Amino acid sequence: MKVGLFGANGRMGRVLIEALDLSEDTDLSVATVRDDSPWVGMNVGELAGIGKKPVNCSGFSSLSRGDADVMIDFTLPSIIETNLAWCVKNQTPVVIGTTGLNKAQLAALDDAAKHIPIVFAANYSVGVNLMLSLVKQAASVLGETADIEITEAHHRFKQDAPSGTAMAIGEAIAEELGRDLSTCAVYGREGKEPERDQGTIGFATVRAGDIVGEHTALFADIGERLEITHKASSRLTFAKGAVHAAKWLCGQKPGLYSMTDVLNLKL
Repeated sequence: MKVGLFGANGRMGRVLIEALDLSEDTDLSVATVRDDSPWVGMNVGELAGIGKKPVNCSGFSSLSRGDADVMIDFTLPSIIETNLAWCVKNQTPVVIGTTGLNKAQLAALDDAAKHIPIVFAANYSVGVNLMLSLVKQAASVLGETADIEITEAHHRFKQDAPSGTAMAIGEAIAEELGRDLSTCAVYGREGKEPERDQGTIGFATVRAGDIVGEHTALFADIGERLEITHKASSRLTFAKGAVHAAKWLCGQKPGLYSMTDVLNLKL
């Protein structure tokens, strides 16, 4: 199967190059960067630090229909609509891991999914997606009496906060409890405030060093607390999950899918 990458020079793009190289039944067929990028013409293997490979980075405008059976996009929200438009025009499925999308970008994603199959997930780790199932189970038992807090930590370069994964955890808990996360979420506390509202879901964010990704859902009651935590030690975990999603996506009908569909998890 031929797999193409948008944004090959990014942090995840380079790890995806390695993940595709490790996969026995996929070939990296095309790897794009901005047309004015200094990485145009750079060998993808040398870019990823895994030795020379048969593919060089190319500018986005040189991308043609048939270059890939499926694309993978872990770029930036600012270019997601351009990448989606190309995929729709060329009838190419796409796996998207870009987070921090606004309402207009999410709407563009929904519209594109009417024409092509898309996997969109905040996190492609198998463990994180299992965690989404576990927090729903915990919420069903403890959610009406426990205080719920979600903490997350990432590297200093991550721009969106809270992370897309933290928001997905919050959405899973809120859905189980019949709450609207947009009205019950608390994203920061400072100074003297009233007693904590048990109906809220709190978020705390850390950005430091080279932390790959850590997420904890805390259910705290008087006398006991339950913590469900996932820690990633390598971005290769996410990249391998995205490659698995790309393999699954080929042959699917148009629609917007998640990693729970790919992994056949029941949430």
